[in-house]
Parts: sequence; structure tokens; C-alpha cells
Amino acid sequence: MAIGAAPAINAIAASDSHSTAQAVKKANSEALSAQRWGMVIDTNKLNDEIAENIVEACHKAHNVPDFNHEPDEEKFPGTRPVNHDQEVKWIWEEHFKHAFPGKEDEFLAEKFRHLPFLVTCNHCKNAPCVQACPTQATFKREDGIVLMDFHRCIGCRFCMAACPFGARSFNFRDPRPFIEETDPDFPTRSKGVVEKCNLCAERLAQGKQPHCVEASQGAITVGDLDDPSSDVRALLSERYSIRRKQELGTEPSVYYIM
Repeated sequence: MAIGAAPAINAIAASDSHSTAQAVKKANSEALSAQRWGMVIDTNKLNDEIAENIVEACHKAHNVPDFNHEPDEEKFPGTRPVNHDQEVKWIWEEHFKHAFPGKEDEFLAEKFRHLPFLVTCNHCKNAPCVQACPTQATFKREDGIVLMDFHRCIGCRFCMAACPFGARSFNFRDPRPFIEETDPDFPTRSKGVVEKCNLCAERLAQGKQPHCVEASQGAITVGDLDDPSSDVRALLSERYSIRRKQELGTEPSVYYIM
């Protein structure tokens, strides 16, 4: 099942008094839309606790495996301990020197050296991962969101090699035993597929903000980069911001207010 179809299908299944057509129409009318989705992260509003809450909210809602979690022996008998170097991540904390290697210098303000910079898929305007994928498992919607069709992924990892941000993870083994509590509203993955942040496309389709936005206490804003009146454009016009590895020409859609 394509990720983008899930909200409409869920709405249909949950509707007892409406016809299929009415349910689909209602789901579409509630959807948030944009010409080009983007994200603004205000680093002044981040701290370790907020950053950890954001990561936890994202990973829990999207069934991201935690290989430090001990599998349930009754559900997954014989599952062996995992190599903890194999991690799957959709959003995570990074030091400035790793997030912005081209901007780090010896006189960098001390606060930036210890700040938890959150990094994720940049949903690039010129996404090299999309160009590298031979099966169109990685594709970019008209509104700028770069998505994964897990059923099309053949595990070649060309997209991982093409992504200059390290924003993609590969399931070297079945991730399901390492999900402490599965969220039934989002599909789990299988061994041999790549996964990454999808900007909560399933929530935008339901008229809801991404999980990271709700958990950020105002540190993360998501909106339309092509709309001059949007909240993200207002923030970018008022505050100085930077993007990761901007010199590569991928045109990242994630901005960091400094």
C-alpha cells in the first residue's frame, strides 16, 4: 500500500454512516496542502529534552525499530541480539560540525558546539536519491515531499549512496522484533528495504501537523515555501537561517534559524 493512500483508506474503513465517495471527499477536504512543503527549525528553542521528545514522537509513530530494545521472546522466538551499529533513524541529534561541515570553524560560538541540531531528510528540490532509484521506490510528489514506496524497494541502496545527508537507513534484518509497541496506523517495514522521514505525509493528508512539530514546543514549523504569506516564509524573512550542504545544489527544504 502506498503511504499516501493510507489516510483515505483509513477514513473509509472508519465511516459507518457515509458512502465511500463522501468519506474520500471529507478526507481530501481536511488535508493540508502546499506548493512546496518545507521545514524551519528554530535552534534557539531547542534543548536536549525537547530534541529527545521530538525524536521519540517521530520514531514511535512511524514504527522505527530500536535495536537496543530486547525482542519479545514469545512473539519472536530465536531472535538473536543485533549489531548495534545498525541503526534506523528518521530524525536524530547531531553536532554542528557534522550537520554543517562547511560552516564549522575554530571561532564558532560556544553555544553552537553543544546545541542538539536535529537532522532529517531534507526533501530536496533537486533530490539526488530520486534520480538514483532504479525502481521509483523513491519518488517526489508535486508538493515537494520525497517519499518511499516500501513495496517497490529492492534494497539496492543506490539512494543511500546518492543522499549527501545520510538521511536514509537500511533494514539489514527484520525490524519488527525491535519495535517495542507497534502503531497500527502506520505500516511496519521488512528486511531489505530503505526508509526515512516522510514529513508525516499521512498526517498532512488528515489535516494534522507532523509529529515533530507537535512535540517541538514551537521549535519546528512546517509550511509552504512557495507561499509568501506562510508561517515558514515569515520566519525566514525575519531571521537568519542556514541549510545543510547548500553548496551541493540539492536545494534542501529544511532551514535552521540561528
